[in-house]
Amino acid sequence: MNQINQPNIMDVDWSKIPAPHDDGAADHLKGMTIPPVALAATDGSMITLSTERGRVVVFGYPRTGEPGKIALVDDWDMIPGARGCTPQTCSFRDLFGELKSAGVSAVFGLSTQSPDYQKAMTDRLHVPFPVLSDEKLELSNALNLPTMDVAGLTMIKRLALIVDDGRISHVFYPVFPPDRNAADVLAWLQANPR
Repeated sequence: MNQINQPNIMDVDWSKIPAPHDDGAADHLKGMTIPPVALAATDGSMITLSTERGRVVVFGYPRTGEPGKIALVDDWDMIPGARGCTPQTCSFRDLFGELKSAGVSAVFGLSTQSPDYQKAMTDRLHVPFPVLSDEKLELSNALNLPTMDVAGLTMIKRLALIVDDGRISHVFYPVFPPDRNAADVLAWLQANPR
């Protein structure tokens, strides 16, 4: 296996990465009620999104990488929507204060990676919000989230959800480039206050 194409996982030329196309796999999500599924969070708690009150942002992604580590598959960067999980997470980290100021009661990351893997990532990147593990695909299956299968793993395709009192009120899908997702979410929140 090769290293990821750019040695610095934050230094990405998005013009060389294929953009995902809207395959309609998230069209059904707007208006859905989040099912009562408890997910392990990186802060050690169990989070049930259906019981979270207020306006919540949940951004899902396939999997974060580690600097200098071998990519999951040789052509990871060429899979539309695969590359960019760390830049997406860091964009939400960097705009966390502004998102809260725009009326968000909580921000959560979401992937199918294990809680231990996610905890190491949130510690390394100083992420100020919990990341949720849907390792058993319980929430993904219950909501029929868009997923992709790579190297024998099922992963969530990149998206972001605005959830108001347990109901999905807006969906960002597909998301590209990933490092602008938080800014796009923030602009939507500012234009659509509760």
